[in-house]
Amino acid sequence: MGAVIASATVSLDGFIAYPDNLPGELFDWYESGDVEVPHAGDFPNFRFTPESEAYWREFTESVGVLVVGRTLFDITDGWKGRHPLDVPVVVVTHEPPTDWSYPGSENFDFVTTGIADAIARAQQIAGDRVVAVAAGTIASQALAAGLLDEVAMDLVPVILGRGVPYFVDLPPETVMLGDPTVVVQGRRATHLKFPVLR
Repeated sequence: MGAVIASATVSLDGFIAYPDNLPGELFDWYESGDVEVPHAGDFPNFRFTPESEAYWREFTESVGVLVVGRTLFDITDGWKGRHPLDVPVVVVTHEPPTDWSYPGSENFDFVTTGIADAIARAQQIAGDRVVAVAAGTIASQALAAGLLDEVAMDLVPVILGRGVPYFVDLPPETVMLGDPTVVVQGRRATHLKFPVLR
């Protein structure tokens, strides 16, 4: 089975979005360089520095499935049936949508029985490839359940002051991460990966 990795772009004070769920300046690094990177989405191609592009390519090419929560699914309208990474998506939700249909929507699984079942379903789909977990509530649930192998972040030199935290509502036990296994300096982002110590 592949690793289960939480990944997000994060401000210096630990937020992944403003309180209205918009990323604002956090995503400026997606347009910070000269290397054009196509994706499956319907918005402009990314433009990375060579360093960020190499990091992005290595990580995204390893991903076999993405696990997200209902909030992110709703904000993006399920990426209109095709995530920019062009991988299957497992959505953790109390109630699947009844009126959502786009070409490609068959690549979306809705799991109503909790994070452990969602990760198990994602691992079935991904096989030996990485299960990428979106940040916020879902990453927090996976971390609290002992299901995360690594925490990845694109650390951006901005302080939001308030917003949606990368991890939220964790139990009071301390979670220890190992020394970073990846440190890549791009422009407007430092890319980091940490193993979760168990």
